[in-house]
Amino acid sequence: MTDQRAPRKRGRPRGGSDSRERIIAAAVDEFGESGYDASTIRSIATRAGVDSALVHHYFGTKADLFAEAIGIPLRPDVDVPGIVAGPRDEVGQRLVRYILDAFEQPEIRRRGVMLIRTAIGSRLTSPLLAGFLSRELIGKIARTLEVPDAELRATLVASQVAGLLITRYVLRLAPIAAASVDELTARVGPTVQRYLFD
Repeated sequence: MTDQRAPRKRGRPRGGSDSRERIIAAAVDEFGESGYDASTIRSIATRAGVDSALVHHYFGTKADLFAEAIGIPLRPDVDVPGIVAGPRDEVGQRLVRYILDAFEQPEIRRRGVMLIRTAIGSRLTSPLLAGFLSRELIGKIARTLEVPDAELRATLVASQVAGLLITRYVLRLAPIAAASVDELTARVGPTVQRYLFD
């Protein structure tokens, strides 16, 4: 008996004209209810009423979709591993400069501060952001270090950067808020370097 199924069509998976918006709305709900780790492309697609292939078509990976859902045009999960893989004696300062240069851009700063404030004050958002950072940033940094305490080192880096962002952009404590990116990079970079490699 021969297989009478029609050949699979190539091209973009089917979805309505509002599919992209429905996927983003479903992602926001799914991430909020289940957290980053437990949410899957399949569960988000089901919630949006589309095929999971359409989610991949529009957004690529779960990390891409998360970045779109929270609305911050900054992808540390993509950029930071390249920084860590660069010249070893410059990694600490390059990491600090990357984050500060990004937050000096008004749109990134506005959305970033909103996300930080929300994450600090929300039982839903805190684990969501923590899950994303743990899997997509801290884990990727840790894998490049190849030392037994790599995850602790990467988490210390994250704590240093988070503290710097909160102090400069959320609390706006005068000496740090008024300091230049160059000065903060020169002062904080060596601490990040020590966490990573000493």
